[in-house]
Amino acid sequence: MQEVFRNSLLYRVFSAVFAWFSRQWRESPVIRWFLTPGLGRAMTESSVFSRISGALRRKYCALFSVLQLDRITENSIFRIPFLWNLLPFALAPILPTAAVIVLAVAGIFSILLCFGTEPDRKAVYSPANKFIVLYVIVYIVAVFASVTISGSLYGGMVTVLFVLYSLALMNSVSTRRQINIVIWTIVLCGALVSAYGIYQYVFGANGAAAWIDDDMFSDISTRVYSTLQNPNVLAEYLLLVIPFGVAGVLAEKGVLPKIIFLGCTAAMCLCMVLTFSRGGWLGLIFAAAVFFIILDRRFILVGLAALVALYFLLPDTIINRFTSIGNMADTSTSYRFSIWMGSISMLRDYWFCGIGPGTEAFNMIYPSYSYNSAVAQHSHNLYLQITCDSGVCGILLFLLIIFHSFKNVCSALSKTGDRKTRLYLNASLSGIVGFLVQSMTDYSFYNYRVMLMFWAFIAFGAILARRDSLPEV
Repeated sequence: MQEVFRNSLLYRVFSAVFAWFSRQWRESPVIRWFLTPGLGRAMTESSVFSRISGALRRKYCALFSVLQLDRITENSIFRIPFLWNLLPFALAPILPTAAVIVLAVAGIFSILLCFGTEPDRKAVYSPANKFIVLYVIVYIVAVFASVTISGSLYGGMVTVLFVLYSLALMNSVSTRRQINIVIWTIVLCGALVSAYGIYQYVFGANGAAAWIDDDMFSDISTRVYSTLQNPNVLAEYLLLVIPFGVAGVLAEKGVLPKIIFLGCTAAMCLCMVLTFSRGGWLGLIFAAAVFFIILDRRFILVGLAALVALYFLLPDTIINRFTSIGNMADTSTSYRFSIWMGSISMLRDYWFCGIGPGTEAFNMIYPSYSYNSAVAQHSHNLYLQITCDSGVCGILLFLLIIFHSFKNVCSALSKTGDRKTRLYLNASLSGIVGFLVQSMTDYSFYNYRVMLMFWAFIAFGAILARRDSLPEV
């Protein structure tokens, strides 16, 4: 049957059309510019900032030498930054926030210790790094320019810590073997979290009544949340991990690894369904579209056919839930719309500096602008909330980080000839796309552990972009 389809006129026509569009796309000046790394690294290394940081680095190493910290910490476990930075990345969805903060601090401390005791160690370059540093500075300023400094201090400093952790992780992975360990660890942890979510669905979970509109979805009795306290937060986490499970099925050699990745991916996808998170489902559709189109443009046809088939194959509960997106009769949708309108109204007066990070700052100002008297802890939109926290500078820098991260990954995708590298780069890109799509319907950083995961995946994309140049062990 497959051979007959491949030899059919319809298949040849569609293949020719897609091939023509693909050539036009690749050869366009804008795409060629986007896929070209540019002079960013050379300009950064020759900049005044680079020379100043180089001088400070030499003094930093000299201090370590004078205090003999290089000898004291020789062979110390604290000089294994890969271990300390892997732990928060893998365990963030499982451990409480306080434990994740401690592990992130330990990871940053470990890489700083290595930079102080190893003068020849060079910092890893990524085009987004300078914007990440500026984003950290803006958030620090936002804390002290907040309408309530004490209320913004904790949330702002956790944000700064987790963003800086991404730089520590980026500098901690130095071999392909370590990359493989990271991928296996995050996928297995994702499967573990998902298994607990499935357990909740089978045996019951004590979810909040506000998660379900009983009038519209009386047939939904349980929305799973696993270890992350909220179904939408669980969906955000799964969006980042599921693409790596799919990539593992295609990339790993041997029957057993493929079966393990397939089982993990199936568990995560089932758990995603059981969250009944419409934003999560929408994000997963976008993530799948990006992943499979990059894999092979002919999947466009398969995807369209699959969407039509799913409409007839999926249970009515799921179809009704998904098709309710945008329905203002749903209390969740109307509630979010009211909050967005109130937040936009508030930003007309606080667009430049924002009001400061944290729910306390939001609750001080937002009620005066509340639309339809909607009460909220945040704006239920990542982009609006970053603007509320840190003003126009914060959101512009965040978008620049995303842009340069995507540019870096896409540039590596266009150049690599290694299938495994290509698949995992694809997973990194599609996971972030899915996460950003869901973030239009929720404030994804409200859960600090998911915030850390996002920044970790941004760093991991930069690591994968240089995978071809790394040694095997």
